Amino acid sequence: MSTGRRDLFIDLLDAHKRIIYKIVHSYCRDQEDRKDLEQEIIVQLWKSFHKYDTSYKFSTWMYRIALNVAISAYRKEKGRQSRRAVYQEESLCQIRDEEKYEKTLDDNIAVLQRFINQQNELNKALMLLYLDERKYEEIAEILGISTTNVATKLSRLKLKLKKEFQKSYYHGSN
Repeated sequence: MSTGRRDLFIDLLDAHKRIIYKIVHSYCRDQEDRKDLEQEIIVQLWKSFHKYDTSYKFSTWMYRIALNVAISAYRKEKGRQSRRAVYQEESLCQIRDEEKYEKTLDDNIAVLQRFINQQNELNKALMLLYLDERKYEEIAEILGISTTNVATKLSRLKLKLKKEFQKSYYHGSN
């Protein structure tokens, strides 16, 4: 790849690094795993960069690849851990870096995190993209499903989440 193309890749990666940050922190709970996943995402983005079509938004293309890599890594890790992991209270989806934010998450974020952690890979990706304020059309393109399917799934997830919040607040369980 030419130096110009490499520089473009680095500039685009730097401009959209928050995407990687969010995904890595949503799919990995420990610092070393996050570093490994981040490197794997960047490697896969680099390997695929020659296929990137500039007529599409870079962030959409990046989300699609990063989520695929994260989901694959999550499935591999889940397979390795299969039964050795006993019930863990610790959240799999830590939106904020523990080193930066030692404060306890407020109740709303804790409920949201717990809810996201309970979802399958597709629903987790849907929630992350929705919370990132992506349009339904873009979510559909990233995940390879129809816009109608995105709307339906998100509507169901919102209803479930609403029930989680109600249960949390009315029953005092967190």
